[in-house]
Amino acid sequence: MKTQKFKTNINCGNCLAKVTPILNAEPRVKSWEVDLKSEDRILTIESEDMSAEDVFKTVIKAGFVAKPE
Repeated sequence: MKTQKFKTNINCGNCLAKVTPILNAEPRVKSWEVDLKSEDRILTIESEDMSAEDVFKTVIKAGFVAKPE
């Protein structure tokens, strides 16, 4: 299991509602959360065999950006 952190532009509940089905549908994602209180809106993701590029591509499907912290 690998834990990764990303700066995102996911900044509200509506944004979370858009990205939730995308991240939940990815079988390699075991758990994830976005800290909306953080200035950088940090996405913490626990996954198996996902590179930073894989996470970026998954999040961009929902219209958001995730850059490695």
